[in-house]
Amino acid sequence: MNPEQTAVTIDVDDQRLAGTLLTPTSSLPGVLFVHGWGGSQETDLVRAREIAALGCVCLTFDLRGHAGTKSQFESVTREQNLHDLIAAYDALMRHPTVDRSSVAVVGSSYGAYLAALLTTARAVRWMALRVPALYRDDEWDVAKRQLDREVLAAYRRSAVSAKDNRALRACAQFGGEVLIVESEHDDLIPHETIISYRSSFRNAHSLTYRTIGGADHGLSEAKHQQAYTSLLIKWMTEMVLGSRGAGQSRAANTPAHVIS
Repeated sequence: MNPEQTAVTIDVDDQRLAGTLLTPTSSLPGVLFVHGWGGSQETDLVRAREIAALGCVCLTFDLRGHAGTKSQFESVTREQNLHDLIAAYDALMRHPTVDRSSVAVVGSSYGAYLAALLTTARAVRWMALRVPALYRDDEWDVAKRQLDREVLAAYRRSAVSAKDNRALRACAQFGGEVLIVESEHDDLIPHETIISYRSSFRNAHSLTYRTIGGADHGLSEAKHQQAYTSLLIKWMTEMVLGSRGAGQSRAANTPAHVIS
């Protein structure tokens, strides 16, 4: 975002000096968080606050079938949750200070899968995917809870190409910046799934891949939670502040915004 430039004069003694005042624009990057299956926005709030401190408007929310709508856990479908995510994106865009050209989506597991799909419906510049889950395209309208776990596990252990999966096709079409984070001891998302995602981002402007050593799928140990937070904050700092160039100093003095 280029700063606004205004010519000014500076009076000193009996002289008038010419000056140029550069002020930052009012728009801020927007960051949308998507929690995993069985989780809630509570898992994202700590990281959202840290990223908001960089000078971003952050939105966390609860997918349908979770938290306050837990009664729908057994019946909610992937399509309905994608609609939830699109609605959350649109809510973030209605914030008056969000820069529509600078939007990040941060997803974990099921939320990362939905984040990839979001990019086919809405403009996203940065995408951070932690242990991204993968699902077959069939049974799209079947309740997520009713999907066969053994069939799903076998699918994730196979090599899946972008042409055969809608989420991976979305990744193949994505032209922005990408972060993929894997857990070394993940019992739900095998390394083969991570490879499928990494291989699909052939048009990404940049791709950063990291593995958290010793971590399980849910980052059950505090040290692994902190490792992921540090990775995400470092990457977001490079992406968001790097895109501003000389506007970095503005971020440090911008009030934090977290919408939940």
